[in-house]
Amino acid sequence: MNGETTVTAAVEPQTLPMLLRALKLPSFAIHHEDVARKAEAEGWTFNHHLRHLAELELADRRTRRIERLLKTSSLPAEKTLSALKLEKLPTKVRRQLPALCEGGFVDRAENVLAFGLPGRGKTHLVCAIGHELVQRGYAVLFASAVLLVQRLLAAKKELALERELKRLDVYAAIILDDIGYIQQDRNEMEVLFTFLAERYERRSVLITSNLVFSQWDRIFKDPMTTAAAIDRVVHHSVILEMNGPSIRDEHAKNRVDDEKKKPKRENAQNRCQYIGPEETRPLAALRNDDRQSPLASDTPHPRTQETIHNLCNDRKGDHQRRHLRDPNTTTTK
Repeated sequence: MNGETTVTAAVEPQTLPMLLRALKLPSFAIHHEDVARKAEAEGWTFNHHLRHLAELELADRRTRRIERLLKTSSLPAEKTLSALKLEKLPTKVRRQLPALCEGGFVDRAENVLAFGLPGRGKTHLVCAIGHELVQRGYAVLFASAVLLVQRLLAAKKELALERELKRLDVYAAIILDDIGYIQQDRNEMEVLFTFLAERYERRSVLITSNLVFSQWDRIFKDPMTTAAAIDRVVHHSVILEMNGPSIRDEHAKNRVDDEKKKPKRENAQNRCQYIGPEETRPLAALRNDDRQSPLASDTPHPRTQETIHNLCNDRKGDHQRRHLRDPNTTTTK
């Protein structure tokens, strides 16, 4: 009996991690020994011990799930809520943002529509919402309208549109970026309408557009289809009006101002340095002069030393007044 006990004690430490991994409890397998020592030292009850391991497993599962969701979302990594300049947002949008980040509209299968002229931060705003949704466990997909339409059109040509729509249906929210920039033909318009109709009252869509609803006939061409698409998108939706100055223009202006503040530096390669009467200009300066001719090449035009010396003297101007003299010769009057 003692022999059987010895065998059981020797086998148990090896089999327990294997059993835990077979049960898909990797965090149990990693932490159970450390937690057991802590539980024994602090006098935990069995339930306390087990609950602590379960909490570790759930926390690790949540972390791994969020990592997977971020990887499959195609969200721009830099367009997060922390990088969003809230003071640049319109007041109404700023008030709506916290509720949208909580994800209640996704549970209700509502849409979010962000309208505004180019450069107003529409894409950054919906991407920031998308990142917050992922952190709360929602499956999100970011796609430009052009690429999504081409994806659906390719599936339709292969008679697999229904299967492709089912694949997209796993995402609780899909961000359709820049819908106003596409001018579809009949087939493209039909697959886009089918996509919006399929998600109506079932899944959420976040759309950015520089075109107001009255201009959506440029997208769907047919007035009846346009009206039907708008009706499905607007019925359960939150509309964000992104008015105000262009954020891109402000960034460009700031870059220009920063460049103006930088001190100007002379290019030393294009200056003549006078060391003595036989000095010459740098080779780069000679090549620049030679290239002024359409027949010039990388090899400098041959010049005598005297010609180079005279050219350098002509460039001195008012900046250098000293006379160059050869110490080995005398001046002839």
